[in-house]
Amino acid sequence: MPCSSSMSLPKFHRWEPNHEIKRLKNQLEKENILLRQAIENEEQPKAIIGESGAITHILELIGKVAPTDSTVLVTGETGTGKELVARAIHDQSRRRSRKMVTVNCATLPSSLVEAELFGREKGAYTGAMTRQSGRFEIADGSTIFLDEIGELPLDLQVKLLRVLQENQFERLGSAESMEVDVRVIAATNRNLHLAVENNQFREDLYYRLNVFPIKIPPLRERLADILPLAWRFIRELAPKMGRRIDTITESSIEAMQAHDWPGNVRELKKLIELAMIVHTGTALNVEIPAHAVTAASKHLKLQEYERNYILDILHRTGWRIRGNSGAAEILGLKPTTLYSRMKKLNIKRPQ
Repeated sequence: MPCSSSMSLPKFHRWEPNHEIKRLKNQLEKENILLRQAIENEEQPKAIIGESGAITHILELIGKVAPTDSTVLVTGETGTGKELVARAIHDQSRRRSRKMVTVNCATLPSSLVEAELFGREKGAYTGAMTRQSGRFEIADGSTIFLDEIGELPLDLQVKLLRVLQENQFERLGSAESMEVDVRVIAATNRNLHLAVENNQFREDLYYRLNVFPIKIPPLRERLADILPLAWRFIRELAPKMGRRIDTITESSIEAMQAHDWPGNVRELKKLIELAMIVHTGTALNVEIPAHAVTAASKHLKLQEYERNYILDILHRTGWRIRGNSGAAEILGLKPTTLYSRMKKLNIKRPQ
C-alpha cells in the first residue's frame, strides 16, 4: 500500500494543470451566469448600463442636471448612446409627464429644416398647402433633443440661439412671434470647438449650448462595460428569437475585450444579434470580423490621440485642472485621475 500511494503522487501532479484550467473555466461560467442574473435584477434606466467609472460618473451628472432646466450638450462618438443619455435626463426631469421631442438635424433636408423646427404658415412656400406646427411648438412644456446639432446650417443657428435666449420664434411665413417653454438637450459627434475655429459653427451658440457638457467615452475606453452590455442585449433579444443563453464563451470574452469597437455600443449589439442567429446552444460564441482592428494594434495611436486631446483642453483652460470649467470637469474625470493620466502620458506644464 505505501508503494501504491507513492506511485499515485506523480500522476496527480501531471494532471494538475488540466484540472486548474477546468476549474478556471467553470469559475468563468459561474461569473457569467451571476452577471446575467445581476443585470436581470438591475434597476438602472434602460441602456444606461455599465460598471466602469465613466458610466458611474455619467449617471451622477444626469442626476445633478435632470431636475434643472439647464441646456445640456452630450458629446461622443457615433454609437455611444447619446440619445439614451438625453432620455435619461428627460425621464428624471419635472417635464417627464410629456413626451420628449427628437430631431435629427443631419437627416433633415436643408430646405425643410426651418419648417421642421419652427413650423410654417399656409402658403409660406410652394407646396405648403396647410399650416404646420414645428418641433419647438410641439415640445412646449417638454424637452427637445437636437441630435447631430453640428450639422445645423449657419442661418438657422441664429434662430436657434434666439429660442435659447428669449424662448421665442416665428413660424416660416409669419411675422408673429410665438413663446415656448422648452428644455434643450443637444448632441454631436463633431468637435464643435474646432468647428467654431473653422467658422462652421457659431461661437455664441456653442457656449449657449455647452452650459452643462456630458462626454460619453467610446466603448474601447470602458472595457468593464462590455459584458454588462452584452448580457443586456442577450436578455432583450432572447425572447424574440426563442433562444436561451446561459453563458458567453471564454474565447468570445477575450475577443470582445481586445476589439477596438469603432461602432461602439451599436456595433456590440449587432455582433451579439448575429451570434444568436448563427450559433445554437446555451453558450454564446461571438465572432469578431477577421478584418477588424484590435485595440492592442491601435494602442499607441490612441495614447497619442489621448495625449494631444488632454493637452488641448489644458491649454484652453490655462492649465487649470480643478474647479468649475477646469480641465478635469471638461474631460469628465476626477482631478486625481487626470493627474495620473498626465503622469502616464508624460504631460508636464510648460515653464
